[in-house]
Amino acid sequence: MSKIDQSTVSEPESIEVEELEDSVSSIEEEGDIAADYLEELLDIADLDGDIDIEVRGGRTYISIVGEEEDAKALQRLVGAKGEILDSLQELTRLAVLTATGNRSRLVLDITGYREGRATQLRSIAEEAVAKVRETGEPVALDPMSAYERKLVHDCVAGLGMHSESDGEGPRRHIVVSNDDS
Repeated sequence: MSKIDQSTVSEPESIEVEELEDSVSSIEEEGDIAADYLEELLDIADLDGDIDIEVRGGRTYISIVGEEEDAKALQRLVGAKGEILDSLQELTRLAVLTATGNRSRLVLDITGYREGRATQLRSIAEEAVAKVRETGEPVALDPMSAYERKLVHDCVAGLGMHSESDGEGPRRHIVVSNDDS
């Protein structure tokens, strides 16, 4: 039998494992803080809803769902074009920041609004890509939130096209084109 030289065998870095555990722990803490904040909000608003927490890709996703009769009331927390939902997401992120001192990238969804909107955004991106391929001309989309722009950028890139954000503040939108020029 041959003897293995222990000095040449690399062992997993305990520092990397600790960093991963800390990251998972902080994401779980973020979800718990956000859920507590949202539960208080629902109580104050006298709304019934269940809060689901999920971690995907190092990001916390929180969904507020309810029975059919509760879902109608919860829709008021989404608002026109998701504006109230975006504000609640930012307030929830601020609650996490206040409690932990760390910025949060959590995503809040209420009654599946973001999931439905993501489907719409994929369709919008696909249509824009098709139009650019057909005409060769850049296509400017309507203004949307940073989160929605990220979804569209990812979809456009997946379809082999280029996109970039243009404009300022609430007028910030995406332009889809053939290349980087």
